[in-house]
Amino acid sequence: MRKTKENVGAWIIHHGKKLALDTHGASEYPAIDQSAKASTLLAKMGETGNVTLKKDVVRAIAKSNGLNPKYELDGLLDVLSKRRLVELSENEVSILGVTTRGVLQHAADMFDESNPNPFERAAIVLGEEASIEPIRYSEVASKIGDEHKLTSVETEEFLDRAEQIGFVDVEGEGADRLLFNGNLFKRDSVMKAARVIDSLNTDETNKVREVAHLLESHGCVRYGQVEGILGESLFEKLKAAGLYDVSIVGNETGSHPYVTLPGAFHKFVNPLVDDVFDMAKALVSALMYGIQDRNYSVGKIFFPTILINKLIKGGEVGPATAIGADYRVLEINRVVAIRRDISYPDRFFLRLLKREIGVLALEVLTTGDASASSLRVLPGSPMSSYTGPEESRVAVRKRQTQTSKTQTRDVLNAIRGGGRS
Repeated sequence: MRKTKENVGAWIIHHGKKLALDTHGASEYPAIDQSAKASTLLAKMGETGNVTLKKDVVRAIAKSNGLNPKYELDGLLDVLSKRRLVELSENEVSILGVTTRGVLQHAADMFDESNPNPFERAAIVLGEEASIEPIRYSEVASKIGDEHKLTSVETEEFLDRAEQIGFVDVEGEGADRLLFNGNLFKRDSVMKAARVIDSLNTDETNKVREVAHLLESHGCVRYGQVEGILGESLFEKLKAAGLYDVSIVGNETGSHPYVTLPGAFHKFVNPLVDDVFDMAKALVSALMYGIQDRNYSVGKIFFPTILINKLIKGGEVGPATAIGADYRVLEINRVVAIRRDISYPDRFFLRLLKREIGVLALEVLTTGDASASSLRVLPGSPMSSYTGPEESRVAVRKRQTQTSKTQTRDVLNAIRGGGRS
């Protein structure tokens, strides 16, 4: 296992999101649950520099991230305070400057200091193993049992719960079934994609290559365009295995999905670490909309590089009417701060709170991963919600037919074909 603190922290956040959806998960995995919630709270409160927030603002942040502001918040703030990551007063919380990598390191430290049980440590190892390549149940059971000194019964129960909670997906039956997760194509993606292509028939291969060329040229494209090339069946089995990322932008006209390659937003960074909270993808989406679809009269973006560089340097942009509508999700997640123009109440100013997110967005928008033509994929209405690729992939898995699942298993077996990376 590539056991850096950042990697461990990333799996803590990944697993913490899954635990939030399981009735009993938090009580079974308390160290992961607490570390994930505390570090997520820290990430959302923090900025590039030090900041002091009123308690009511902190309560709103907690609530927007699914935390109980009455019963959970004080305990999580106490955890962060003991690590000297925040300073508490009666009405305020002061937060030291944080980065994503810093937050993940703190998550790993908090996890270690919480005396995690063997199943929690096994869950971190399982997440990493299942992201390198699909691994057979019999292989991972032996490894997990030996490494964490679990009996065969304990190992079986652990792996069953890992599937139920969502730490991993399982395809197939019995000891030969495959365990994997949605991060398969975030490392060694070219090699793994080549194995998948080699497993397809000639017609399917040509379709996948056509989509690959499209995505490499344009960065992101409409969901319907990709489905039109691949066909529903082929697209579904490849989505379920993680070959494509589907992100969903929501606004008052409905939900609008678009497709990227898993590494499209991570040309210069570690995809498992640097955007674990999906904040850079959401910022790129909002900027894309402003560049292509906003009307000049309300705040169309003409010079994105100049604008983003100003934000990265700590400057403020605006005023514009569009700012008040297009960055709502980012404001809630404290990627940006928005203030109303006192002279013109329908106009707003925008300031970047997390410099590293702006840097990553600038790289995406200026290196070909999101070319000008690809920016047209977003809908013609303000972005009010954002659904990341993992949530979208899980939704696909839930509605797969048995035939489709069998086809996905063929893809997973193809990925295993070349051995471990």
